[in-house]
Amino acid sequence: MDGSLQAPDAYLASSSSTSLGSMAAAGDDWAASLLIMSGSSTAAVESSTATTTTAGGSSGGGVTEAAVRRGKKAGGGRGRTPRYAFHTRSENDILDDGYRWRKYGQKAVKNSDFPRSYYRCTHHTCNVKKQVQRLAKDRGIVVTTYEGVHNHPCEKLMEALSPILRQLQLLSQL
Repeated sequence: MDGSLQAPDAYLASSSSTSLGSMAAAGDDWAASLLIMSGSSTAAVESSTATTTTAGGSSGGGVTEAAVRRGKKAGGGRGRTPRYAFHTRSENDILDDGYRWRKYGQKAVKNSDFPRSYYRCTHHTCNVKKQVQRLAKDRGIVVTTYEGVHNHPCEKLMEALSPILRQLQLLSQL
């Protein structure tokens, strides 16, 4: 068994504002819990590319199945955080996924006209990073790679739910 896990190939269809919903529930069955919404209607899924890499990388030597599940090599050590790459068709480079991000870098990439931008989640306890780059072969596709899993609820989801929760509170008091 090599150290990488593959999710089904796909491109996520999108309008200018794409929301990937909550990736906080990204555990083993992250694809089942992934909500893809655009505005108030659900966006169609054409096909999506997502990969998860564990500490084993592409070498299979000395890695047990249990160690792969924990994200560690047989000899111990820290595992690499999972990475999820989404190919999204969009005219905007900055896609709304429901979380707040701070840009901390940008660099030119070989053989590409488009730079790669680096972002961190702004929540004080969260170490999730993302990289955003437009594909050189197809200018309409933005590749967003998430490294890690959010350990807090999605801010925009909570903002959207708060008026509904207030209404439910008022109705329950009647």
